[in-house]
Amino acid sequence: MPISLKQLNYFIALAEAKSFGLAAARVHVTQPALSQQIKELETNLGVTLLERLPRGVRLTRAGQDLVERARRVQTDVRDMERAARLRQGLSGRLKLGVIPTIAPYLLPRALTRIRARDLTLELRVREAQTSVLLSELADGQIDVAVVSMPVGQPGLVAQPLFDDAFVLAGNAHKLMRWHDQTDALRPVQVPQDQLLLLDEGHCLADQALEVCGMTQQRKLDLGASSLTTLTGLVAQGFGLTLLPEISLRTEATTPGLALMRFGAPEPGRQIALVRRASSSDDGWVDDLAGILKEAGHELITFARTKITIFT
Repeated sequence: MPISLKQLNYFIALAEAKSFGLAAARVHVTQPALSQQIKELETNLGVTLLERLPRGVRLTRAGQDLVERARRVQTDVRDMERAARLRQGLSGRLKLGVIPTIAPYLLPRALTRIRARDLTLELRVREAQTSVLLSELADGQIDVAVVSMPVGQPGLVAQPLFDDAFVLAGNAHKLMRWHDQTDALRPVQVPQDQLLLLDEGHCLADQALEVCGMTQQRKLDLGASSLTTLTGLVAQGFGLTLLPEISLRTEATTPGLALMRFGAPEPGRQIALVRRASSSDDGWVDDLAGILKEAGHELITFARTKITIFT
């Protein structure tokens, strides 16, 4: 008897839950029903997939190999379903992942444009750090993700959207020391003990350390969870930080905040739309990328023409 997709889905759930009871609850069946499907799967394959323990289960080598293959099958099936939903461009249902240092600034403008094109699109947004989004993208839990380059994960394809420069943010008193060298200010001149960054895991924090040439433990590190928190702190004189241009339309309104540009070439990040290489594209990726590019360029133009930069 051939194995079924249902059996593979049940086996994945069991491999992750490591308990028949928990796995049955996850896939919404009774424990005996799930157990019977797993036994049939082992019989059909002619191998033992599990070591049944007093308190749970452990995968055998054959089981470990099968769960990896089963996950790939599960992802392929999701891709087929997704391709059918999006066969006429940006329509149907779309699961979009966005990192936290992009989402609050880019999404409001992008979503307005998406809704103007198709009110029937069912859009689900997932905001999480890069590593989480890329893992969920690879597993087929989301369709695409907006992250900062580089991606560096096999099986994923990145489509560049726009470049997002960093500016130095603090209060006027702290930035005064560089008032006569704005054309030559470099990130390495930012005092290490003054730089405030986001919590560990945010790619923007790693990028800030890299562009500033910092590798040692900083003396002042409050580990903020959002750029808004960092902006409020530095505006009150608690150190300095780097802000991406797309955030300035929102964050530059913070009372007491002063901004300064770095000399050319300005440090920054490249924003990209990432999808699985295996997923089909009937035009919806380009449609979405075009909308995100337009929204990003609008924010950057505003930052360069409307935001007052400290001199």
